Amino acid sequence: MQVDAELIEDIVIARVKGRVDGANAIQFWKELRAAIGDGDQFVIVDLADLRYVSSSGLRVFMLVAKERKIRHRGMALCSLSNSVEQVFEIIGIGKIIPIYASRSDAIAAHG
Repeated sequence: MQVDAELIEDIVIARVKGRVDGANAIQFWKELRAAIGDGDQFVIVDLADLRYVSSSGLRVFMLVAKERKIRHRGMALCSLSNSVEQVFEIIGIGKIIPIYASRSDAIAAHG
């Protein structure tokens, strides 16, 4: 698992690569929070290269979304693979965190 971040049009784009499961969920949480930082920018988490996510990984997304909501900062997800999208649909994460088909769609919606 790897998390990289870049700033595009005052939006933090965090790109997650690999697998997120019980073995690395705590490290993922730390890396995602470090990539996002404490700024006021909107955050888009690009999941194009996320190949697998377990319930522990889903919990991390929910925790980070909750932290951002408490601090009145927004977050969205984009570019989910079919397998990851199916998992997110089953638990209804899209009702809590907006999901976009592509990075450009997410930027357009929040840029």
